[in-house]
Amino acid sequence: MGELKITRKFAVLDIDKCIGCMECMFACSRRFGEIGFNRSSIRIRSAGGIERGFTIVVCRACKDPPCAKACPTGALKLREGGGVLLDKDKCIGCELCAKICIVGAVFWDSGHSKPEICIHCGICTNYCSHNVIGMVEA
Repeated sequence: MGELKITRKFAVLDIDKCIGCMECMFACSRRFGEIGFNRSSIRIRSAGGIERGFTIVVCRACKDPPCAKACPTGALKLREGGGVLLDKDKCIGCELCAKICIVGAVFWDSGHSKPEICIHCGICTNYCSHNVIGMVEA
């Protein structure tokens, strides 16, 4: 009998607990040794003022991702469990992936002319002290 492989992916567990601290965004950028939000693959935005709370914009790990289909060079490969992984060497910086993403979760790194897309590594979830986000089985 084959071994069962479990793939994990990012998930919003309880958006109502989000206070907009943006620690997840800082943690994501720190993967690259940078301070700030420039290389973050997750964004926290106001949903319309303090009363309405916040929304999280991040790759939702589509099973059939339009961003990968739009890529003319095959730089976006399907990730096990959903979503994509970027081969930066194949990326030509055309931005088609960012334009076609249905949730607006392909962010653009203008300094490198490459997309920033969540790889579901879970680093950001370790810094969310309110348990808004976490990793779940895909």
